[in-house]
Amino acid sequence: MSYTLFDGAEPNPSIENIEDARKLYVDNKCQGIIAFGGGSSMDCAKAAGARVAKPRQSVAQMGGTLRVLKRIPTIFAVPTTAGTGSETTIAAVVTDRATHHKYAIQDLCLIPRYAVLDPELTIGLPPHITSTTGMDALTHAVEAYTNLFAPKSTDRLAEQAVQLIFDNLEKVYKDGTDLTARYNMQLASFYGGAAFTRACVGYVHGVAHTLGGLYGTPHGLANAVILPYVMEAFGPAVYHKLAKLADIVHIQGKDDKEKAKAFIREIRRMNADMKIQDKFDFIQDADVPQMIKWAMKEANPIYPVPVLWHQPEFQALIARIRA
Repeated sequence: MSYTLFDGAEPNPSIENIEDARKLYVDNKCQGIIAFGGGSSMDCAKAAGARVAKPRQSVAQMGGTLRVLKRIPTIFAVPTTAGTGSETTIAAVVTDRATHHKYAIQDLCLIPRYAVLDPELTIGLPPHITSTTGMDALTHAVEAYTNLFAPKSTDRLAEQAVQLIFDNLEKVYKDGTDLTARYNMQLASFYGGAAFTRACVGYVHGVAHTLGGLYGTPHGLANAVILPYVMEAFGPAVYHKLAKLADIVHIQGKDDKEKAKAFIREIRRMNADMKIQDKFDFIQDADVPQMIKWAMKEANPIYPVPVLWHQPEFQALIARIRA
């Protein structure tokens, strides 16, 4: 079988990066795509496939939900990290270099036809990437689980993902050669991606994307830091769901409120033990209004979040995550 290699995928793939991949595909008359790598590589491949299918529609015009609506080239996704879940999601996240706006193309046709989960491909991941990508998967599961209107099947996927992450992430952080734990983290990533494909993500992602676009913050790191702050701010609206997750991972408490708060504390404890920071010291005052605008545009009204936020709530969240 002949093949052509595109090895130019960038972290947080840009429109130009996607167009380079599309050109190589078309120039070499390719018939399918093997997306090998982390979330950025898979997102680049998925967006390039969309451009192949819709050559008269720009990447920017595809931004948002259900704006491709055409079968793209067959994609075989082979993840080398355990976090993004892009091998099973409807999303490809893109960054506009000119404006620093990071946004998602979301369409059912972007779900890869096949996914290959091989834990040996993740053995060489450094501890910090292992931890932040793992917390990315946790964010997908928790946001999907606490969103409104999710079907029971999605809840089960999110519950499985959370349990696998609590049981295995710190193991692979400490011992990256543990193949069983590595595979369990790949399953957790897959389940978390499948969960949010049906139930959506939420405000953690809305704000995290602004940090990735403006400052190049790795997506998993942004999610890891922001997740406990958002769940805390949602308050009673998520106590029951977080308490159920606490039960699954054997966190004790006398009632839903106590269990939910203990679950949030455990997220913070995991972050701290894996040397993940708890705030960001680079957010500029001048960027905050743009961050709020982008986060609100992405999330409202598409994401079925448990509490609807407007400008004041986003302002308060950004203030809390700043060092």
